[in-house]
Parts: sequence; C-alpha cells; structure tokens
Amino acid sequence: MKSKNYFIVSPCKNEATNLPNLIDSIVGQSTMPILWLIYNDGSTDGSDEILHNLENKYTWVKVIQGEEAKRDLGFHYARIVDASLKKAIRICEDLGIECHYASLIDSDMVLEKDFFEKLLSYFEQNPRLGVASGSVVYDFNDVSTLEKGRNDLPIGGLRMWRIECFKQSKGFPISYSADAVSNVLATLNGWETRKYDDVLGLQSRRTSSAEGMWKGYRVKGESDYFRDYHPIYVILKLLKYCLSYPFYIGLAYGHGYLKSVLEKRNKIDLPEVRGYYRNKHKEIVNYYFSKNDKF
Repeated sequence: MKSKNYFIVSPCKNEATNLPNLIDSIVGQSTMPILWLIYNDGSTDGSDEILHNLENKYTWVKVIQGEEAKRDLGFHYARIVDASLKKAIRICEDLGIECHYASLIDSDMVLEKDFFEKLLSYFEQNPRLGVASGSVVYDFNDVSTLEKGRNDLPIGGLRMWRIECFKQSKGFPISYSADAVSNVLATLNGWETRKYDDVLGLQSRRTSSAEGMWKGYRVKGESDYFRDYHPIYVILKLLKYCLSYPFYIGLAYGHGYLKSVLEKRNKIDLPEVRGYYRNKHKEIVNYYFSKNDKF
C-alpha cells in the first residue's frame, strides 16, 4: 500500500477515565497520523491535564480548548466535529502537508493496533470509497459483543473520509445523526460507503448511552423526525425497539418522535437528504409488504 497521510479529530467531554486507553491505542498504531486534533469541550473531570500532558509530549497532537457546556450529542457535537475537521485541514495546508484522509474517533474508543492500516488499505483498493468505518465491540455483562449494523452504513465514532469526498459533501452536516446524514451526502455525490467488521474499536459504553439509554433513544426519535423518516418506517422501528433489551428504549424513541411531531419542530434543510430517506424507506416498506402478500 502506498503511504497516504491522514489526520484524526476527537471531541472530548469529561473522558478522563477513557482517554488514557484511547491515547495508548493511537500512539501504538502501526500506521501513524500526521495530526491528532482534540477538541476539549469544557471538560471538568481532569481531562484537561491529560490532554495538556499529551500535547506537550507529541508535536503532532494539538488541543483546542472549548468553553464549558452541557453534553450534547446533537447539533453541538456536529458543530464541534465539523469545525475540528476543517481546522485540521487548514493546519495541514498551512504546514504544506498534503492530506488524503480525515478520521473521526470518539474519545470513548480503544483501537486495535492495525486499525488505520486496515482501513487505509480498503480505501487504496477502492478509488470510489468515500466514507468507511470500523465496527464497534463493547463489553456487556462481561461478554464482548459486536454491534450489529448494515455494512453499507459507516458508523460515527470510528470513521474515515477520503478528503475529496469530505469536501464535496461540504463538511460534517450540522444535524441530528450527522454521521448518517454524512453517509447520505457521500452517496448522493457518487461515493461508496462501507463499514468493515474486521476493523475493530472497543467502546467503553453502548452507543447512545453516554447520558443514559432513555435520553439516547429519545434523541433517536427526535433525529428520525428531523430527517423526515417515512412514518410507517418509524412505526416498524418503534416495534423493533420495543422488542429489544432494555425494553423501555421503544418508549423513549416513541416519546422523542411524537413530541417532535406535536411541537411541529423544524426538519433538516437539505431537500435532497429528505428525499433520499423518503424514497429509500418507501422501497423498504413496499418490500416487506410485498413479502407478506405472499402468505
């Protein structure tokens, strides 16, 4: 594989417990980044000191100090990620370094040693691959579990963009579920997207549980309204959550969606994205109804 430059951005909010493990896994990568830009989102738990020592130790690590703010995995998170990615690109340009790939790694992850080496090899094998991610493993009841998901949908906190794709998509969208919207924008611009189950990151907690499962799934409901999901698709998703453990996540999801409907909240101001979701979900709903018609 040809040598290709990549950088990493990581938003950090009160991750003093998880940062040392993430740092060890980044520093120990078989293929190293040219830059690691960390946005410290007003941490109050000792993360500041860990990041200060890290920045002093490695010249390729830069830390942005943000003001103290409430944890928000919606628009606030998206703004931080978008600003950090664009800041990293400017830093590389100012230093005269050609950058080929941009990566987003959340601060509660621990990467396997050849995480980036494997991910980069997939990009080099497929020139049309625009966004790719690894897959999440988390420990639940002392059992390591691979988080399920479609292989064509890269996840948020373990992802990488080809720089051309990132720029054509106009950055990281300011949206609920910004990673999912980013996948759609890449697809609409003619790029392929992929999640690889042999490129692994261990997550310290289940996805959507940073502030508790209830809030995480309530926000999922708000997000699906914001992105204008097809109502029948929402109902099918609600039923799926109601049959999943812990069972209350279905109620949380329904609460978030219904509250958004009743309050007539705004929807994403990207007609092409809303159209994509509506058409895709209509296809899925029609497919399942056609299967049931056969019985």
